[in-house]
Amino acid sequence: MDIKYIHSLFLKCSSVSIDTRNIQANSLFVAIKGDRFDANVFAQQALEKGASYVIIDDQSYFIDHRTILVKDSLKALQELAKFHRDYLKIPIIGLTGSNGKTTTKELINVVLSKKMNTKATVGNLNNHIGVPLTLLSFTSETEIGIVEMGANHQKEIEFLCEIAKPDFGYITNFGKAHLEGFGGVAGVIQGKSEMYKYLSEWDKLVFINLEDSIQVEKSDGLRVFTFGVEKRNADVNITSVKANPFVEIFFSDLVIKSHLIGLYNANNINAALTIGKYFGISDKEIKEAIESYIPENNRSQLLTKGTNKIILDAYNANPSSMVVAIENFIQLENSNKVMILGDMFELGQESSKEHRAIINMLLNEDEVKCYFVGSAFYENKIEQHHFFYFESFEDFSNSISEHTFANNSILIKGSRGMALERTLDFIS
Repeated sequence: MDIKYIHSLFLKCSSVSIDTRNIQANSLFVAIKGDRFDANVFAQQALEKGASYVIIDDQSYFIDHRTILVKDSLKALQELAKFHRDYLKIPIIGLTGSNGKTTTKELINVVLSKKMNTKATVGNLNNHIGVPLTLLSFTSETEIGIVEMGANHQKEIEFLCEIAKPDFGYITNFGKAHLEGFGGVAGVIQGKSEMYKYLSEWDKLVFINLEDSIQVEKSDGLRVFTFGVEKRNADVNITSVKANPFVEIFFSDLVIKSHLIGLYNANNINAALTIGKYFGISDKEIKEAIESYIPENNRSQLLTKGTNKIILDAYNANPSSMVVAIENFIQLENSNKVMILGDMFELGQESSKEHRAIINMLLNEDEVKCYFVGSAFYENKIEQHHFFYFESFEDFSNSISEHTFANNSILIKGSRGMALERTLDFIS
């Protein structure tokens, strides 16, 4: 596999695609085998739709001079991304963590774009395929790249760092996410800290939240640039934060009024603020950038349906993000509160324990009506007058007509697989 040659062909193309449904003219199509499909089958179709070249790893699908035959198409994509990263030689910020990665990435992007031509991971393309695609979207015009890295098992962040080769890194937090794959919280910490290990070996810089004791401990001995609330020893000291419901950051005689809901988003904003300061973005520009950012895709959105105010946070959930979402909701200065909480996935043997812990957390919050949706909550139910359980979303939707939602403040939170945004169809 001559990566230099493949890269020369890639530079002639407008984009890279792994899906013939979104082929663009003059693109490079990479045929990747999945668990349920073999994209080699679509090589001819990719060329017919306008691709200039196709990379395949099955000789039986060879077409003509536009076909690049390799041993492993996925590995070729990854090696091409590494080569392209070295070819561009631009600074790259690597970002991982249990919660808040995508929001933090988007905030960093809007802040840095005030001064530089930035390019960041689109959506959550943050795995062994998404990271290479992100790197290959960078061009000679890109001045700095922001690469989100996701993981659900050990050595994955290490592998992604070897592809992206970040010059800077930030870990949002170490939470109870993907416990099944990581083997518990200790495994999460070990897995996410692989970024620190990479940055340490290459003498790169890490952004650290001094309020997070694990970040402080795991970054000992590294080159750091720090931030914190009321941390006078920090490189960037934030005066205070509050959220009711939108987060406000008080910093350097400024008040930054965001469109993000919940105190749990304060650190995401503070990280973007800090990275902006490091790269020389002015306070005024940082304020403008953060205040311009409006979340979407079911991430902490504030919606109105009839007489109800809804916090829709249905993009994903794990025990850590569920706890902070609930804590934030409870502290809001609103009455008539309702929570609609869906199952949390990928918890393995910890599933029953973690769902029971959420239920126990709400036992004394008897002024809040709690609707628990999903089999994991249902199997661990504790009967209380303000608790309502539904084994599936279908059970919930069939029974919802028995419950009136009027003049309520409603939190909707659950794992992506629960698709709790469907609840909006039943709230008038």
